[in-house]
Amino acid sequence: MEKVNVNYELDGSDDAPVLVLSSSIGSSLGMWDAQIDALRESFRVLRYDHRGHGKSPVPDGPYSMEGLGRDVLGLADSIGVERFSFCGLSLGGMVGMWVAGEAPERVEKLVLCSTAAELGPPSMWDERIEAVKEGGMASLVDAVMERWFTPDCHESEVERIRRIFLDTSPEGYAACSAAIRDMDLRDRLPSIKSDTLVISASEDPATPPERGEEIKAAIPNARMVVIPEASHIANVEQPERFTSELMGHLDG
Repeated sequence: MEKVNVNYELDGSDDAPVLVLSSSIGSSLGMWDAQIDALRESFRVLRYDHRGHGKSPVPDGPYSMEGLGRDVLGLADSIGVERFSFCGLSLGGMVGMWVAGEAPERVEKLVLCSTAAELGPPSMWDERIEAVKEGGMASLVDAVMERWFTPDCHESEVERIRRIFLDTSPEGYAACSAAIRDMDLRDRLPSIKSDTLVISASEDPATPPERGEEIKAAIPNARMVVIPEASHIANVEQPERFTSELMGHLDG
């Protein structure tokens, strides 16, 4: 897979420890806006857009989890960061599992949110790829928002994430969907050495807490928490609780 210089933003002091934030499929680095003020007080926060998303280039697909993971390592190399902590949600968590298994010496602490090490069946992803290629992001947005948020989530936040989703490249979304379709990270989990926290959301239909339990059981000494009253994008729906759990792990 060709090298891609992904779009990124850096916040915080130059001498603070680095924290990488990795987003879900169909979103951008803006999904972390509710966390950034608290995190940059203690960390040099590196947010980025996956290839095919946000302001990053959209190379031809399909993509692979290895390619998405190497984008992270390449980005860290390009700004001179050798060691970092990593927090990823959904697709971002999958990338985090790949990176922490591939380069354990580089990942200090790991936070895996609303994610899974394998997420089939492949036919589900093939259907989404076909839908987005034929009808664009608008063909999926209503069903996705229903999975991502409970009915009680603040309307303005749902609308903000909806706009990010609709602005995502259909080609990039389809190519990342193929990466998830073809992914199986379960054999990689026991080799992860990072101090790991798994965060699941109680109302998440996409990656329910059982998926988090599978990850926790496979990574040595991992811990797990469940965010109540939240669906898939828990950091947006319950930002204070999410940020508290994240900071508690990173500072612990």
